Formats: sequence, structure tokens, C-alpha cells
Amino acid sequence: MSVSGAEVHHEHRDVTGGWLRPAVFGAMDGLVSNAALIAGVAGGGAAPRTVVLAGVAGLASGAFSMAAGEYTSVASQRELTRAELDVERRELLRNPEAERAELAAVYVARGVDPDLADRVAAQLSRDPEQALEVHAREELGVDPGDLPSPALAAGSSFASFALGALVPLLPYLLGARALALAVAAALAGLFLCGAVVGRITARPWWWTGGRQLVLGALAAGLSWLLGGLVGAGLG
Repeated sequence: MSVSGAEVHHEHRDVTGGWLRPAVFGAMDGLVSNAALIAGVAGGGAAPRTVVLAGVAGLASGAFSMAAGEYTSVASQRELTRAELDVERRELLRNPEAERAELAAVYVARGVDPDLADRVAAQLSRDPEQALEVHAREELGVDPGDLPSPALAAGSSFASFALGALVPLLPYLLGARALALAVAAALAGLFLCGAVVGRITARPWWWTGGRQLVLGALAAGLSWLLGGLVGAGLG
């Protein structure tokens, strides 16, 4: 296909969220939650060894929780979609004419001439599998051949959460004893992750990076204050 004699090469990135959403969410959650956990425990006056233990426990429990939650969520979504596809497949077999008319009405609603819409719907309906794919796209907004993978979502969440949670813990693992180093590492990681997301989504990197930095700083600061209050109350 060409426009004004020039070939058009037009490709889009994956925006269905197969891996990007759980990976980004996992990394951000790992950074924020473990930085806040470490800040809260350290703010309560705990020894560095206790802070490390809490950070490792937060990393492990959070990573497994994220993976299990993503797997269950995506698997349930996939099962629901397949159930609806089965309903659509049965309707195409039982009432092919009604389904063809329904598809033609969709095109008419989008501005296609009724006669042309009817001819297009009739042609697309000749192949049952093609008809199912078209109806799924138009009515359910999904591609039957490109459903999200529960394993991919779970793996992305687990790895990204663990990596994010490791950032604020790493200074302690390397022998640091000051909370400021862990917080600085977490904030730097948050800004970097936010900037990467900005590059992926075509938003200003400084805006997305700064937004994540501010949110993470608030979470860590509030946790540190709460930890100090609880630590003082416990004596």
C-alpha cells in the first residue's frame, strides 16, 4: 500500500498490558513499599540487622504476593474472555443471520453506508473463525489469538517487584548503617523508573520521574514518622 508513491510502514507498540503493566507496577510497588517498610522500621529505632531482616522479608513476601495476585487476576480475566468467546461462537452457529445483521449494524453506527455494511458483514461471516475474531474485536474488544498470559504477568510482577524492593535494601546489605543512604537509593530508583516509563509512553521523562520521586518520598517520610511514633510509644 502506498500514499503519494511512498510506502507506509506503520507499527504500534504492545499496549495491551501483557508485560508492561505488571512489570512497571511491580517495580514501583517494590521500591515504594520496601523503602517505606525500611524507613518505618528504622524510624522506630530498630538495629540495622533488624532493618535488613524486615527488608528481606518485605522483598520476598511482596514478590510472591504480587506474582500470585497477577496470576490469579490475569487467569480469571482470560477464563472470562474465553467463556464469552464460547457464547459468541455458539451464537454464530445457531443464529448466523442475526449475528451478520448485528455486525452490519455496528458498521452502520460507525458511518458506513448500510448496503456496503451489509456486504462487508456477509463477506466476513463466510469463515466462522474470522467471523468470531471480528465479533470478538467489535463486541468484546479483544483479540482471541492474543489473550494475556497469566504466567508472563506473574513472572514480570515477581521479577520487577524483587528488583525494585532490592534497591532500598542494597545499601544495608553492603554494610551501610544510615537510613539516608537507603532512602536516597530508593528515590533515585523511583526517578529512574518513572523516567523510563515516560520514554515508553511518550510523556516528559522529567515529569514522570519527578512524580514517582515525590510519591515515594511521601510514603517513606510518613512511614518513618509513624515508625518513630510507634517506637516511642513502645518505649
